[in-house]
Amino acid sequence: MQLTDKICKLKGKVQHYAWGGYHFIPELLKINNSEQKPFAEYWLGSHPSTPSILTDKNISLVDAITQQPENILGKKVYEQFKGLPYLFKVLDVKDMLSIQVHPTKEEAIKGFEREEAEGIPINAPNRNYKDKNHKPEMMIALGEFWLLHGFQKEKAIEKVLENYTEFNLLIPIFKNEGYKGLYQTVMKMPQEQVDTILIPLVEKAINHQKQNLITKNSPEWWVAKWYNNAPVLKNIDRGIFSIYLFNLIQLQKGEAIFQGAGVPHAYLEGQNIELMANSDNVLRGGLTPKHIDIQELMKHTKFEAIEPAILKPLKIDNEKKYPCSVNDFAVSAIELSSGKVYHSITTSLEILLVIEGAVSINELENYIIQKGESFAVIANTAYSFTSTENTLLFKAFVPV
Repeated sequence: MQLTDKICKLKGKVQHYAWGGYHFIPELLKINNSEQKPFAEYWLGSHPSTPSILTDKNISLVDAITQQPENILGKKVYEQFKGLPYLFKVLDVKDMLSIQVHPTKEEAIKGFEREEAEGIPINAPNRNYKDKNHKPEMMIALGEFWLLHGFQKEKAIEKVLENYTEFNLLIPIFKNEGYKGLYQTVMKMPQEQVDTILIPLVEKAINHQKQNLITKNSPEWWVAKWYNNAPVLKNIDRGIFSIYLFNLIQLQKGEAIFQGAGVPHAYLEGQNIELMANSDNVLRGGLTPKHIDIQELMKHTKFEAIEPAILKPLKIDNEKKYPCSVNDFAVSAIELSSGKVYHSITTSLEILLVIEGAVSINELENYIIQKGESFAVIANTAYSFTSTENTLLFKAFVPV
């Protein structure tokens, strides 16, 4: 097999979700966005809904893997997963994403088969389970990034319930029924009661933000951001409760966090690299116009305090490898100053994306990968590239 069959440029697909930004992804991909469409996510992988294209051969990655699964994925990966187990993304979060959890693999299989039996079309708005896979996620911040991640510790939640008068009625519920009782109460209470509790809090948050009394470190800042342009405050989104109850996290460039099954979370603002199992199963509980299923959300949520683990990579030469607790995927950052060379031998299909700079593939003549471009390298291939300027790439692979 020739090297040209082993290394190939890859073109992904953009998702224009309403929460996306207008500039970051278009500038990365060199796309004119004069229409001001939201560019929320850029997908690289073989998810059947949006497969990437091997541009040198004009074939989808799905079709290429179907034709030569062991050759492209590697024998071990194919035997274990029967396909590419990861999905590689770039996200630009302008507006908050939904409060959400992802199911375990076992529960995803059950949910998918149940919805298939019920005859819910795969692309129906009320479909929860798009596939039979779990969706653990690793995200790496490309700059300052804000998110909600898991429930705060018990003492911290007690303090929240005491400090906000509107939440005082929830103190005995948390004391007697714990995390599940508290969250179930606020997520299932009548809308009239939700408004009674939250409207004064939202008004207070908006006023505090206008007076510059709060910063992004305060949950009030994010509440105000969500409702700043609301013409009238009514039918308040119960997802607002989560902003007060979850850990509010700020990541800096290069810092990462892992989100496993059952950990409730929401991205708030910023750009990141995201690597996950090859799935699109999302159970939503608020802060979104999309389908919300409180019952499914409650069924799969971990009702416990989460101590957020900010992950730092292990640096080996020019490569920073991020620790990951699942075997579906791994990710590393490669930073090269101009003229430096990176060598590697693949054990699985690798996808590499240039975020800054450009590289020249040494084994192929005049094969330049520019900023915003990506390339795939099949399993069991030795390859190297030289940076033509200061360069940052991210590499997705399977740790076998």
